[in-house]
Amino acid sequence: MATFHFDLVSPEKLAFSGEVDQVDVPGVEGDFGVLAGHAPVVAAIRPGILTITSGGTHQKVIVLGGLAEMSENGLTVLADVATSMDEVDRAQFAETIAEMEAKLAEKEGSEFDRAIERLDHYKSIQQELTSTAMH
Repeated sequence: MATFHFDLVSPEKLAFSGEVDQVDVPGVEGDFGVLAGHAPVVAAIRPGILTITSGGTHQKVIVLGGLAEMSENGLTVLADVATSMDEVDRAQFAETIAEMEAKLAEKEGSEFDRAIERLDHYKSIQQELTSTAMH
């Protein structure tokens, strides 16, 4: 399988840089997979799990928004937050979800809709964390 260069950058650090086989990205308009030779694209990222496949291994990273850009130089993801699933404080993540739920009553209209959508994304990440912890 052909490889391509991938950089995952967050404000804190360069979370990943190297040659990969595939990257699955949680896009705002739907999840998408990137392989070598992918057409140039810039896409917004939603909170979710980004999967890096290289040499038959899969590395899962939680991203909480950002941008993905595929060019002739490879794929670059500029993530608001990028944390390896192994490094996540599950209790803190659950607390964040509880705080988000508590604040829903303060929101209305389109702001409420966006808050529900973001909460759903966080809950789906939590579900993945829970199922991963059991394996």
